[in-house]
Amino acid sequence: MRNVLEYLENSAAIYPDKIAVTDEQGGITYRELQEACRRVGSAMAERTRIGTPVAVMMEKGIRALCAFWGTVYAGGYYVLLNPDLPVSRLAQIQSVLQAGYVITDAVHKEIAGELFPAEAVLLIEDLQTTAVDEGALNGVRSRMIDTDPLYANFTSGSTGVPKGVVVSHRSVIDFIDVFTELFSITKEDIIANQAPFDFDVSVKDIYSAMKVGGTLTVVPKQLFSRPKELLDLLCEQKVTTMIWAVSALCLISTFHGLDYRVPETVDRVLFSGEVMPAKHLRTWMEHLPNAQFVNLYGPTEITCNCTYHILDRERSYEQGIPIGRAFPNEHVFLLDGDDREVTTPDTVGEICVRGSALALGYYKNPQQTEKAFTANPLNDCYPERIYRTGDLGRYSEDGELFFSGRKDFQIKYMGHRIELEEIELAISAIPGIERCCCAFDEKKQKLYGFYIGEIEKKELHGRLRELLPIFMVPGILCPVTEFPLTKNGKVDRKGLLERRG
Repeated sequence: MRNVLEYLENSAAIYPDKIAVTDEQGGITYRELQEACRRVGSAMAERTRIGTPVAVMMEKGIRALCAFWGTVYAGGYYVLLNPDLPVSRLAQIQSVLQAGYVITDAVHKEIAGELFPAEAVLLIEDLQTTAVDEGALNGVRSRMIDTDPLYANFTSGSTGVPKGVVVSHRSVIDFIDVFTELFSITKEDIIANQAPFDFDVSVKDIYSAMKVGGTLTVVPKQLFSRPKELLDLLCEQKVTTMIWAVSALCLISTFHGLDYRVPETVDRVLFSGEVMPAKHLRTWMEHLPNAQFVNLYGPTEITCNCTYHILDRERSYEQGIPIGRAFPNEHVFLLDGDDREVTTPDTVGEICVRGSALALGYYKNPQQTEKAFTANPLNDCYPERIYRTGDLGRYSEDGELFFSGRKDFQIKYMGHRIELEEIELAISAIPGIERCCCAFDEKKQKLYGFYIGEIEKKELHGRLRELLPIFMVPGILCPVTEFPLTKNGKVDRKGLLERRG
């Protein structure tokens, strides 16, 4: 395979009349989906060329997928401009991307017009009426190779300018082929998409379904503020597979949604993005006693995930949940501060990855690419790239790999270097705590502990003094009713600091 469109085309050939995707507007069969994408591709073939980006601005759903794959049929790669983002943020992204066209819909045409000249704003409704040009599509496909880019996702940059992570067809094919096989995802599966389409968790949903001929159910974003309706949808759609961010799962368990209704058809729950709180994991596992639960780890730059751990229901996980073993054809290892490999148990090192799943790099950002995608210091025989995740890990005595925090979540406070995750683990273990998150105001040198729970601040402070050295006890404890989230569904630490009283 050289092109991910082969997933769609193979499934359309085998299951032409099967529902491929459902969203708020209804459903579409594999045959209809392929035809719609080919129409968009024919319209775009005269406007773009191989290896150039096309922006897509619309809500996640069937039409967005048609824009994505229509762009790919034309030889380009897609970049979702999430309309939920502030226009100023979208303008920042476009200032870096400089896409020649944006595919949008009538709802978002006005916003798109603020960022692009009128002639560059293309409506998906119009593109889908274009007649299929077999010659143009075949000509494009014959010239494409597997290292051509498929998509770019923009993430936050340390300089305040968004970074575009560019991912190739080969990286997605390499990952999805083993992902679906490892977790036995088949044509019988109905995958509930939680993640936004500009977050790479959605890549697992989209391409797993397309590869095996399953059904992708795009869950409307508004349901994530209405847990009962969300559970109703999961039950009514007979969802079997949830590949969700930890915060989305915790939304349901925090509000005791599973006491209202259990999606009993779900037989696998794969979570990622943050450390899964033990209490919430227990709640899910108790309500889905026959389902497989998997902890996934990996940043955007290595195409979805690089390690996994299948939960053992008989294990207590007192030391936390390991991030597990590397996916096939990916090598995950630790480097210390002197670029020496770490193999000794309980010694912390930076998690590094090598393999064909690595992204191509950051779009128009050679400095950041060179900093993160470096030469392998363990190989002096020939050029070999690795990705330095910026995450810290350690091996247990049993050789399991554990996540030990972010480099940038390691703080120096009262003369000590502290991992915020260690404090969070201690707070989470205290009865009465539902969830917690720590944040550090470096300018004011103040350590905050935000938590959801019924315990009083004074009591919590006393309990923490019993569990942690005094320099690790947050000086300010803040009870909150909810955690602000980033667009990718992770707890927004900066947002918490902005809300503090």
